[in-house]
Amino acid sequence: MTSPSLSSLAPDYIRAIKPYQGGKPISELAREMGLNEADIVKLASNENPLGISPKAQMAIDDALFDVARYPDGNSFALRAAVAEKFNVSHQQIVFGNGSNDILELVARAFLHTGCEVIYSQHAFAVYALVTQATGAAAVVVPAVGYGHDLDGFLQAITPKTRLIFIANPNNPTGTLIAKDVLHAFLEQVPKHVLVVLDEAYDEYLSAAHKSEAIDWLSEFDHLIISRTFSKAYGLAGLRVGFGLMHQDVAAILDRVRQPFNVNSIAQAAAVASLADEDFVQRSYALNQAGMTQLTQGLEAIGLDYIPSSANFVSFAVAEGALVNQKLLQKGVIVRPIANYEMPNFLRVSVGLFSENARFLSALTEILNNK
Repeated sequence: MTSPSLSSLAPDYIRAIKPYQGGKPISELAREMGLNEADIVKLASNENPLGISPKAQMAIDDALFDVARYPDGNSFALRAAVAEKFNVSHQQIVFGNGSNDILELVARAFLHTGCEVIYSQHAFAVYALVTQATGAAAVVVPAVGYGHDLDGFLQAITPKTRLIFIANPNNPTGTLIAKDVLHAFLEQVPKHVLVVLDEAYDEYLSAAHKSEAIDWLSEFDHLIISRTFSKAYGLAGLRVGFGLMHQDVAAILDRVRQPFNVNSIAQAAAVASLADEDFVQRSYALNQAGMTQLTQGLEAIGLDYIPSSANFVSFAVAEGALVNQKLLQKGVIVRPIANYEMPNFLRVSVGLFSENARFLSALTEILNNK
């Protein structure tokens, strides 16, 4: 008698999940292609090409001496720093192992089989993953101009709707929703529907476009804002993010949050990063210049791209999978986004001037030799 597969013990909706695929690591490409790691340029994961704040580096060095002890499970020092910087109460903050953790905590706390979750076509893949992992049903609203159709979101709301995910700017398209449009949308969303506003790239926005949503928390109890230290702050490898929300919602998330979910080194580095505004401004300035370099380069090659408000740009290229493979052979890692229903698009992160130039040179050579 044949024993049933142990995987069959999991619910169908869990077994149907396609695991998230991140950007290819430099070490993996080096092994595959026989390349020198130092010769590889990675522009696939929207990381900060400047690395981390010098203040964060010093904090990490100091924190290493205490790694034999458990971290502060309540993140007291980081909580105080975030509360002061963003003018929120301590009770409104939940910390996560990256902002992805915040998205998952919200799903675990509020979703179950029979619920519906709304998000956009071409939106961040994790929204689909956390929805499916709870057995909830996804309602995907077709994109307009590769961005969110908020009128379509409103029309999609039903009595079963529990959660709406919005990325602003959106990943992987870089599109931005105007503040007045977003505020008007929140006014129309029923109060029993939670809205998660994912602002992972807010630090890359100009002063005119920078989010004001934190000020809206007192107006909308059903609003949850997620932020990360992985992008402009450069702490992607340490995995630390936070959510801001009504204190009653925060109390629910803390019931499902794993103890010690943010390690002590990440906490110390995040506190120091918040105190280094000069580093954030240098990161912003580099990104602005790099975005101009990349988009002008794409235009010179004759490729269309989606105007982006983040630290990456997605561009259209025929035979995208083949072009991506040839870039890998040349030691340049970008991100294919066919899994976002954009089969002939590649996404490239803004890097250092030399890295951007290396990408554009490699891409030009590939296209000229097709």
